[in-house]
Amino acid sequence: MALVAEDVKSRSEVYHGDEICQVKSKELLKEIALPNGLLPLKDIEECGYDRETGFVWLKQKKSYTHKFEKIGKLVSYAPEVTARVEKGKISKLTGVKTKELLLWITLSDIYVDDPPTGKITFKTPAGLFRSFPVSAFEIEEEAQASKRVEEPAAAVQVKEV
Repeated sequence: MALVAEDVKSRSEVYHGDEICQVKSKELLKEIALPNGLLPLKDIEECGYDRETGFVWLKQKKSYTHKFEKIGKLVSYAPEVTARVEKGKISKLTGVKTKELLLWITLSDIYVDDPPTGKITFKTPAGLFRSFPVSAFEIEEEAQASKRVEEPAAAVQVKEV
């Protein structure tokens, strides 16, 4: 099922393969000032970004359900996720659902407040919404990566002394 038209692909930045798509999806989230753990997809085959319109898509091999441990919520990501992005906001979201009680609820918008309040809001097509701390969707990879970079430097300094 192709939800991305060829004319959109032709004017977009398109990447193939899980490794580069993981990097690019996190870069995009950082660029639009949203938490880097918001799209924890697995086995991404293709991702693309049309900067002209803000249209983004991510294709993965199969649907994936992720539990955000800090808030105890399950979120399901379809094999193809699409959206429009802008600073602090994802709109016209497709392919993402969250579990509330016994029901899977479709999400349509995600945004952070401006000025920042430390909250991120998830909205449904029906207008219902729920807010959570932004920190619940942050991945601490960057902190761990910087520690790994610092450790070898410290070891070198010890050897020189």
